[in-house]
Amino acid sequence: QVQLAESGGGSVQAGGSLSLSCQASQRWNCMGWFRQTPGKERDGVASIRSDGRTNYADSVKGRFTISQDNAANILYLQMNNLKPEDTAMYYCAMHSGSLLSLGRNFYRYWGQGTQVTVSS
Repeated sequence: QVQLAESGGGSVQAGGSLSLSCQASQRWNCMGWFRQTPGKERDGVASIRSDGRTNYADSVKGRFTISQDNAANILYLQMNNLKPEDTAMYYCAMHSGSLLSLGRNFYRYWGQGTQVTVSS
């Protein structure tokens, strides 16, 4: 059973930065970061393949950076210039294959989430 554990969430003022981490129990072909606010669907933020190729949602391009430490099985999300609309629960997820996608249906394993709150 794959286990994923996020960390690094918190509260920050608009314009600030936060860095999220996700420790996985095994190696992956593709991983992603998703976020969700109450009453809304879980949306893809960024994804990365083991070969380093990345994909970002338009809303975070130029502000967020996804990266990975393949040796340690750690996924990262560096979030800069945060906006109040970035406030959400953030989840890391492991893809069931290797297609670089932000579609949540492709992801089989999920972490418990970490809260990010951005105040104006």
